[in-house]
Amino acid sequence: MKRKKQRIELLAPAKDASVAIEAVNHGADAVYMGASRFGARALAGNSVSDIARVCEVAHHFDARVYVTVNTLVYDHELAEVERLIGKLYRADVDALIVQDLGILRLDIPPIALHASTQCDLRTPQKAKFLEALGFSQLVMARELTLYEIAKIRKEVKVPLEAFVHGALCVSYSGRCQASQAFKQRSANRGECAQLCRLPYDLLDENGRAVMKGKHLLSLRDLNQSSRLEAMMNAGVSSFKIEGRLKEASYVKNVVAHYRKLMDEVIARNAERYERSSYGRSSCAFVPDVMKSFNRSFTHYFLDERHPANGNKMASIDTPKSMGEPLGRVTAVRGNRMRIDTSIPLANGDGLSFKAPDGTFAGVRVNVADGSEITLRQAVDIKKGAFVYRTFDKRMEEQLANSSPQRAIDVEAALRRAGDRLVLDLTDERGCHVTHSVQTDALAEASTPQGDRQQDVLGKLGGTGYRLCGATVLDDLFVPSSVLANLRRETIALLNRAHHLARARDYRKKENKNALCPMRSLESVDNVANHLARRVYQEHGVEGYIPMAMECEPPEKQMKENAVVMHTRYCLRRELGACLKEKNAAHKLPVPLFLRHGNVLMRVDCDCRKCEMKLRLT
Repeated sequence: MKRKKQRIELLAPAKDASVAIEAVNHGADAVYMGASRFGARALAGNSVSDIARVCEVAHHFDARVYVTVNTLVYDHELAEVERLIGKLYRADVDALIVQDLGILRLDIPPIALHASTQCDLRTPQKAKFLEALGFSQLVMARELTLYEIAKIRKEVKVPLEAFVHGALCVSYSGRCQASQAFKQRSANRGECAQLCRLPYDLLDENGRAVMKGKHLLSLRDLNQSSRLEAMMNAGVSSFKIEGRLKEASYVKNVVAHYRKLMDEVIARNAERYERSSYGRSSCAFVPDVMKSFNRSFTHYFLDERHPANGNKMASIDTPKSMGEPLGRVTAVRGNRMRIDTSIPLANGDGLSFKAPDGTFAGVRVNVADGSEITLRQAVDIKKGAFVYRTFDKRMEEQLANSSPQRAIDVEAALRRAGDRLVLDLTDERGCHVTHSVQTDALAEASTPQGDRQQDVLGKLGGTGYRLCGATVLDDLFVPSSVLANLRRETIALLNRAHHLARARDYRKKENKNALCPMRSLESVDNVANHLARRVYQEHGVEGYIPMAMECEPPEKQMKENAVVMHTRYCLRRELGACLKEKNAAHKLPVPLFLRHGNVLMRVDCDCRKCEMKLRLT
């Protein structure tokens, strides 16, 4: 029996419709974007009409559009969410990405549901439960290893989605209450204050500073470019790029980068994998993720659960983009410097470097002459300092002008049937149509006609198709106007045929007998409405179910010893003072505290689980 191939999806972020369409045109198999409300990026909302426009473009290539409705929902908002989901279903959205289980009990159309990363999926048991609830795709926690992903894959049948590139949350997604506790801005409501990107003083129990002004919770960006095949083999089928607030240039570059790499992996494993959408894109630039915003890169925990001290995950000197490494300064005088680099620079490039005070500074290039550059102002930089390029002027210009025409391959066959001229079209999606016209204008040709006919049939610009082969009537004269009209009418039929044949993914049936793997819940399990509470009760959760922190009055949220961040990232391990190692207490004292202004948190290391919790003091 022939094994069914696994369909592989490259999933791109989009802050608005224009970025979503660029992502599709640059090779994304799916895009995810926010609706007008209730998305985990409050600043990336979109109207239903704009989302419908994206669906129309994407569905031509069998690419999909997922909409985030992944915030916690309060009781008084349930009716509004219900109405919104109905509109999204009618707009032809392929699936919703949701966190709040109360949505399962709303009166909504049978739209497919994906479990958001805010559902905190870290174990096979949690994955089985979410599958039993009827989710069609599961977004796994970013912290998982290949081994842990493979264990989950063995327990569920639905597709698994994993982040592959972009910014990392230091906390397990859905389990960070720091922004709510300190700023009354809920990360689970799309309003994260990004406290993890702030500089902190590291204190001992007496309040003495061990380190000052370091970004100790600011992680590097994820980059799994070299791990794609391993992730596929472990069971990942949807590869997600983070960045719903990113500009179009970032999305174009990163999507094109992963499109190229994933196509290579799929081609090497053609018996096992296939791409999940159709149509090829031709980009006029060479993608390079080093040239887009990045805080330097990490594989995070993908390769090992207990990474060695040398495997750095944080960017403690700066939360800003590190960019592309250039080289060291060999000479500096006023606003002129020389850099030991083989990388060509351009007027207008942006550079960054570590200043003598330990902070990172940025500057623009006024004039570039090889490795000799003149800056727009004098900077405090020393000979030997390492310089990065954070803005590549030439690359940004290429990206700004990049508008590839993604197109479906189509084969044409022109034939004569009595007094009718017939055109057959077959495309790579498997659609086939036949159309004919009656004409009195057909006549035997005195010269070969094949090249001219093929040229007319190939004029498909703007249609989303590309002629990849044609059978023509070389000995028959067909007026170009007749052939052009036949081509246009047949293409319209092909579009109609695909629209009618395109299968929609519907919500899966819920297994009412499935038991929740947690028999009791905490406030960090994020129950924010009575319907979510009902779902858990119906699936075996017993006793009192506390409400999410967001539902409590502000004066009750700041409970002493409450966990506000729960992370697999460990600060002691990052700083080379893991408590499992000898003399760790001599390297860093126990306990430790983090302070930024009025934000003060105690660092608790759970060495048995190799995790860290930050608590209110």
